[in-house]
Amino acid sequence: MSTSLAFVFPGQGSQSLGMLAELGAAHPLVLETFKEASDALGYDLWALTQEGPAEKLNQTDITQPAILTASIALWRLWLAEGGKRPDYVAGHSLGEYSALVAAECLTLAEAVKLVERRGRLMQEAVPAGQGAMAAILGLDDAVVIQACAEAAQGEVVSAVNFNSPGQVVIAGAKAAVERAMELCKAAGAKRALPLPVSVPSHCELMRPAAERFAESIEAIDWQMPKISLVQNVSATVAGDLDTLKRDLLEQLYKPVRWVESVQCLAANGPVDLVECGPGKVLVGISKRCAEGVTTHNLNTPDAFAAARAALD
Repeated sequence: MSTSLAFVFPGQGSQSLGMLAELGAAHPLVLETFKEASDALGYDLWALTQEGPAEKLNQTDITQPAILTASIALWRLWLAEGGKRPDYVAGHSLGEYSALVAAECLTLAEAVKLVERRGRLMQEAVPAGQGAMAAILGLDDAVVIQACAEAAQGEVVSAVNFNSPGQVVIAGAKAAVERAMELCKAAGAKRALPLPVSVPSHCELMRPAAERFAESIEAIDWQMPKISLVQNVSATVAGDLDTLKRDLLEQLYKPVRWVESVQCLAANGPVDLVECGPGKVLVGISKRCAEGVTTHNLNTPDAFAAARAALD
């Protein structure tokens, strides 16, 4: 049975000051990609990722284009260096937009403007300090879902990222998330950790953002993916453009089904999973999601070279 190749693209939380600095110094293509994004956005995105300030880089409407651009810079570098084209692409939350650019559904310039708007609408949907997210470690999904149901008391709280077996992220109104964390601890969770985010992603509080975002999604001339693309909302390969667009809108307020997405990528046998973006969050969570998954990442010159050698 031959091994398939899947490229997966990270979401928010993978950004860091100085990301891709060494690769940028060695490869003009990285800087050219950032320049293309900067021209579309109207500010110097590379300077911001390298010099900060960190608070600005961590603002949702700047974080999203920054991670997307870094991911596409690595993708272009991979292809330019003769790397093999993958059989599948997928992205975690925001990362789905990087996957869409890689699959030639839309251009980098369109995508960075789109995710900048996505970030802004997400921020506007819930005033700062009113929403929260937390990671719950060491409980079955069903127990976390039940804890959220009991903690809600008329407020929003739900399981929003099924990241790996025993790792679920919850999101919603701050007080409801805190109640759910206590219930999860009481149910035997190893840890319940508040996440340092300004927006409660993928829960019902984001539905107004999705309604406003629909116009931006409609304004783009989408193309069918040239590489099979597994979407977050369905955990299946997008079959047509209407479904693709609908799932992108629903992704704002529905869970990221990452475990099932990786299982979809590994459904036909062993898979080499390459994390194409800054950091290595997806490498960490994806190994435990399915049998036969081998992980690689590209975020440093050494990691890039090792992945090229392993996958030649």
